[in-house]
Amino acid sequence: MGALMEFPILSTMILLPLVAGVAVLFQSAASARWTALVTTLALLGMGIALWAGFDPDGARWQYVEHVSLGAGGIMPAWALGIDGIALLLIVLSTFLMPICIGASWRSIEKRVPEYMSAFLLMEALMIGVFAAQDLLLFYIFFEGGLIPMYLIIGIWGGADRIKAAYKFFLYTLAGSVLMLIAMLYMVISAETTSIPELMEADFPAGVQWWLWLAFFASFAVKMPMWPVHTWLPDAHVQAPTAGSVILAGVLLKMGGYGFVRFSLPMFPDASAEFVPLVFVLSGIAVVYTSLVALVQKDMKKLIAYSSVAHMAFVTFGLFAFNRQGIEGALVVMLSHGLVSGALFLCVGVIYDRLHTREIARYGGLADNMPIYATLFLLFTMASIGLPGTSGFVGEFLSLVGTYEMSSWAAVVATTGIILGAAYMLFLYWRVCYGTQRNADAAAMPDLDMREIWLLVPIALVVLWMGIYPESFLEVMRNDVGYLLERIEHSAPQGDAHLGAAAAAEGAGE
Repeated sequence: MGALMEFPILSTMILLPLVAGVAVLFQSAASARWTALVTTLALLGMGIALWAGFDPDGARWQYVEHVSLGAGGIMPAWALGIDGIALLLIVLSTFLMPICIGASWRSIEKRVPEYMSAFLLMEALMIGVFAAQDLLLFYIFFEGGLIPMYLIIGIWGGADRIKAAYKFFLYTLAGSVLMLIAMLYMVISAETTSIPELMEADFPAGVQWWLWLAFFASFAVKMPMWPVHTWLPDAHVQAPTAGSVILAGVLLKMGGYGFVRFSLPMFPDASAEFVPLVFVLSGIAVVYTSLVALVQKDMKKLIAYSSVAHMAFVTFGLFAFNRQGIEGALVVMLSHGLVSGALFLCVGVIYDRLHTREIARYGGLADNMPIYATLFLLFTMASIGLPGTSGFVGEFLSLVGTYEMSSWAAVVATTGIILGAAYMLFLYWRVCYGTQRNADAAAMPDLDMREIWLLVPIALVVLWMGIYPESFLEVMRNDVGYLLERIEHSAPQGDAHLGAAAAAEGAGE
């Protein structure tokens, strides 16, 4: 394990897909597919090695690498390192990427080398976002991820792909410009670009207010939060299946990661002041987007709106300022990355057969596609938070934390769970049960081995998280503790008074 700590594994995980991404541009379509698959599987192996070598009770930052990019003054550095939170998100990224390559094996037929190169570039940038310990390096990785996703939607997307690609790019770029201005101020003020040092810096309360808003402009779009969520349904509908998987599975999580890494620890006073704003926006998102999802006729658009509702549980939990809420929010991020990715794969499976996402064109698929219907049911149950699945653990913890901060916010969030069950079960019933209205849908074959190999690993991890969540919570526990130490002095008083009741009970004993 010590040798692994000394080996520059994070740099390798960033540079390997970059090199492979360039190499595939000079290969045939068949060779490009295999090169991308082998590369992403190698990165998955490295991600597993990261997890195996990570010590939850060890140093706060592990696998640290630092190379200065200049001498004298305030200079950026090639600084990498991870804590437990970043580790889990890197492993999620490396887990989903081979599945994305497999999902594109037959459905992508034009410009295959360029497509595979875009995905490899995106993987390098995603890993860079979670591993970066230099503020400017983080910004480069964070914004660089826009480029391959923009190309994936704009070149390999649906009929309205150009409009969706521009909308995605402009929304996410606009918020990030404000974040860049705030970063430059922080670097000049604190005289460092080191993220760990900035997490310990104490900016004046008045300045925190403006810095928080600048970062919020970027992270709220990336999540996405209501009302800056409107780019997401268009992007999902137009993106190819693998594009939707990685967009929902990892890219949306960058907003939540930003709140954990920047907004809360760097601006704790401002974060406490803006709790009512975050809770109001999250509450509207849970109810409004769930109601919109109920009336959708396109499967992808329904799942896209459900993503907005589910990510609201992340913001509820993070700004609850307590352990249950923050740990629950992080588990929701991981669970949603798996479950939403699997649901988009399920849509892609039947789209490849019938070339339509219109819900009304299906029905009764449980008769002719029983394996598909079984897996689709598991992911539907995980999406609505059935106990024993990953969805339950995260939403339960997030709700407990939210209740401790605001009982009214918890009530609103709970309505989102009820509405989520309504639209997901309604979708499943219309697709897999009922009358087989169309002969072409009734004639579709069940999953082949390639599709089973794509979906079953996700199903196993969803059950693993639901049955034994401690294996994931253990990795992040100390890091959540560090965050709580940083923000506890700013935490607003919750209306449930659970902590006070527990203290009184302990004093009585």
